This record gives sequence, structure tokens and C-alpha cells, in this order.
Amino acid sequence: MPEPLTPASFRTDLAEFLHLSPADVDLDENPLQAGLDSLRIVTLAERWRAAGADIGFVELAERTSFAQWWQLLSERLAGAPRADA
Repeated sequence: MPEPLTPASFRTDLAEFLHLSPADVDLDENPLQAGLDSLRIVTLAERWRAAGADIGFVELAERTSFAQWWQLLSERLAGAPRADA
């Protein structure tokens, strides 16, 4: 079973794909400008779905900062419905 998604594990996941330490992840940064491509975003979305967040690639791609990603993920973990549902 995957680890629960927390702010710390979220930062760790991002750091892994950005080749940074979790403390160096700037949550205000734009994911694409930080160096994430569509394949990495899909992979992160799959990882976070496995951890219980009902999230999709397009929803992440529409947001312009990692902080917005975390806001969406935390809402989904709390049971907020998807906009496309």
C-alpha cells in the first residue's frame, strides 16, 4: 500500500523528479518552468492517485504553481468532488 500523501511526501515526490532536496522545492514555482514535462506530471498524478487523491493530468497541467497542486490534492484527499464529474 502506498504511503499517505502529506505535505512532506508531496515535497519529496516533487524533489525526486526535480533532482532537488525537498527543502529546495519552491512551492510558488511553475511546474513546467521548474523542469517537469508531461510524462513526469502523468507519473506524479498516477502516484498520487495510488495514494488516494482523485486527480488527473489535465487538472494538474491547468495549475501554475506547486502550491496550487497541493491545494487541489488536499481538497481531493478530503473528498472534494472533481469538476469534470
